[in-house]
Amino acid sequence: MIADIHNNAKKAGSTPSVLIIGPSWVGDMVMMQSLCITLKQQNPNTIIDVVAPAWSLPILKRMREVRDVIALDLQHGELGLGRRWRLGRRLSQKGYNRAIVIPRSLKSALVPFFAGVPKRRGYLGEMRYLLLNDIKKLDKGVLTQTVQRYVALAHNGDDRVAPPIPFPELRVSDRGRDNLAKRFGLEHGNVVALLPGAEYGPAKQWPLECYAEVGAELSRKECQVVVMGSDKDSAAGEKIVSLADRDILNLCGKTSIEDVIDLLSLCETAVTNDSGLMHVAAAVGVDVVAIYGSSTPDYTPPLTERVSILYRRLECSPCFERECRFGHTKCLAEITPQQVLALIHHN
Repeated sequence: MIADIHNNAKKAGSTPSVLIIGPSWVGDMVMMQSLCITLKQQNPNTIIDVVAPAWSLPILKRMREVRDVIALDLQHGELGLGRRWRLGRRLSQKGYNRAIVIPRSLKSALVPFFAGVPKRRGYLGEMRYLLLNDIKKLDKGVLTQTVQRYVALAHNGDDRVAPPIPFPELRVSDRGRDNLAKRFGLEHGNVVALLPGAEYGPAKQWPLECYAEVGAELSRKECQVVVMGSDKDSAAGEKIVSLADRDILNLCGKTSIEDVIDLLSLCETAVTNDSGLMHVAAAVGVDVVAIYGSSTPDYTPPLTERVSILYRRLECSPCFERECRFGHTKCLAEITPQQVLALIHHN
């Protein structure tokens, strides 16, 4: 079987073609674009296809560097050996020169192995000696940021030096943006987005009361304020609107990820937790006010020059916990609405 798989390596053409096995979180998927940009900088003719969960397709389609997106929908932790085998055999006809496997699990390396991709690179992870044949050493002391670890997979040089990081830049649909502005009555450049969600857990979520106070003050200054997020954030959005008692628009769960990308491009500023949408906002190019609690900007910073970061650096930080083990979440509670408002340059 192994010999049969790797006979397909002969089909690999001379044009550089890379199959990337993508990550499973919104923010990680956005940061992956830095890897794609780096590959294109090395050779503009490189073809890049990405295997990723179906939910991420709208994000990947906004990346200029990605030619094609192949959906692989499996439950978290599911091996799905048969589905990975079938997908790999289908992709074997594409003739990829190499594969880059971003997740560090064993199962994530199966598709490029089954596809017979001749050069399969990734970090060691879960004993993947057979599945990967181009293993990179991960030095966490050098590659201190997630995005550095992604981009380093494009480089063959000195692993003792962190690579330069090109910032992600998601495409915006002008037509989509204009239609959304008309649909919701929004004025370009006079909008501030509040992004209160954080899929990881409450230890990364600034109090809703604080978001409401910021929204209320901005609304009093005749700024249009919108709350954005998934349907899981709908209740949080409603609470912000209720507490603010102002004309704030709650769009949580009412827009697609494509809509959110285009809506963020209407905004002057996004106020956000360390979340996937924080990275989307940074990649769209608006001012970002990023609030960190249990995580740290040293590890997952917004990839933009237009950023202001609020982080307390308490003795217990960063803990990377989903919930505060002390029950007080001081790392977030001690960041005030006034501090956030001082960073928003709205006239």
